[in-house]
Amino acid sequence: MAAAAVAFAASRRSWRRLFRWRAPGSRAPCGLICPTRGLSGGNEYDLLVIGGGSGGLACAKEAAEFGKKVAIMDFVVPSPRGTSWGLGGTCVNVGCIPKKLMHHAALLGGALMDAHHYGWDVAPSAPHNWNQMAKAIQNHIKSLNWGYRVQLQERNVKYFNIQGSFVNDHTVRGFTKAGKETLVTADHIVLATGGRPRYPDDVVGAMEYGITSDDLFWLKASPGKTLVVGASYVSLECAGFLTGLGLSTTVMMRSIPLRGFDQQMALLVADYMESHGTKFLKHCTMKKLEKLENNRLRVTWNNHEAGTEESSVFDTVLWAIGRVPETRRLNLDKVGVKLHPNSQKVLVNASEATSVAHIYAIGDVAEGRLELTPTAIMAGKLLARRLFGQSTELMDYDNVATTVFTPLEYGCVGLSEEEAERRYGKDDIEVYHAYYKPLEFTVAERDSTQCYIKMVCLRERDQRILGLHFIGPHAGEVIQGFALGIKCGATYPQMKKTVGIHPTSAEEVTKLWITKRSALPATVTGC
Repeated sequence: MAAAAVAFAASRRSWRRLFRWRAPGSRAPCGLICPTRGLSGGNEYDLLVIGGGSGGLACAKEAAEFGKKVAIMDFVVPSPRGTSWGLGGTCVNVGCIPKKLMHHAALLGGALMDAHHYGWDVAPSAPHNWNQMAKAIQNHIKSLNWGYRVQLQERNVKYFNIQGSFVNDHTVRGFTKAGKETLVTADHIVLATGGRPRYPDDVVGAMEYGITSDDLFWLKASPGKTLVVGASYVSLECAGFLTGLGLSTTVMMRSIPLRGFDQQMALLVADYMESHGTKFLKHCTMKKLEKLENNRLRVTWNNHEAGTEESSVFDTVLWAIGRVPETRRLNLDKVGVKLHPNSQKVLVNASEATSVAHIYAIGDVAEGRLELTPTAIMAGKLLARRLFGQSTELMDYDNVATTVFTPLEYGCVGLSEEEAERRYGKDDIEVYHAYYKPLEFTVAERDSTQCYIKMVCLRERDQRILGLHFIGPHAGEVIQGFALGIKCGATYPQMKKTVGIHPTSAEEVTKLWITKRSALPATVTGC
């Protein structure tokens, strides 16, 4: 989902120098060819999309709106634990949707603890029923899977539930469950296969006994005492809602939390989690995973800070150490589609074109792209419009807002403080910040120590806002509106002239006036 902002920015600058938008049909640097129209004309479909996730579906449906003959090919290879799902990709089945619903379930548990402060006679420690929650969420996901099938039918998009690989640059082959070979030919082909969770290759028992987010959201029974390995947003989000559902949860963190995000904000997120029940094993790396006679798991790890080897027993070990692109089974070397040597993602230019003229890649499978569902959706739509609607509009990957759905949510848009310093120099940026207390935290006397806002601006001229970071309740809802202003080049003086909605946490953004440079206490004291 998500990709690290710093890595993305560096990658984008690097590839932007290599790939420039050229006129349709012209040859780009490094052998890349930009979009062409009306190629062979002898293929069965105008467009074939490989991958039925959010980006692939958006691209296919948009192309169909132009009256084109479109096919989509999607197949879910079961996880090592045997988990599989329907049409819709990672976000719908094992990502954003079930994650947010389980996050909400955990927040409801916190609301129960607050309720008696507001006069509700409810038990603050009511037990949680995992099976009931999972069944409801899984039924919702299945309804979405069906809905996507219906949408494709309504648009006359042919759906192939097969795993495809290239035969030549216009032909993809796959086999049905019954073993019947299917060949599909198309003028244009879009790769939208996304990625899957990564397992470590140096830990004994990792794949045999561990699970990933591909499995967690489809568990019928509670995972029990859980060790979450990794400090990515997937790791912290899962650990956060597991703790909130009353489960003993530990995060094993090799180095820093939320790599690529603003580190001051990331540490506040982790601090809040730790102070509210999630345990952290810091500077530790897994050594081996063993299954005991009672089906529990003995975990052995190295504590690099203490210089010791330690172990403990858990019911579930969840790997959340990153993702790998789904490029291995596509037979891309057969047709000359070039991959990044390290990430194994597909190399693309600004128009999503690969090293083969009529083959494109969007979403998580493409190198240098934010691993976010909305960016894949928009990139897919814009690509279809360029191919079939005479559009020349390219996807803009700058200033895309996102939110980490940890117990105390973290929403951000634009540059981190570290990246702003790197690009412009510490002396040329101004950072406005404030700690605040949400009104709804007051009566329940909830901890607001980590509720914090930071706005990173240029110092000179109009003080254009480079980045906005918000930690607090409903961070996603807060950051979305401000993202529009920052996308449009909003400045600090304009933000100061914006009248806030009272009483909300979002209004605290419009009241920022304390700078880090001033060294004044960054605590909001009222009007």
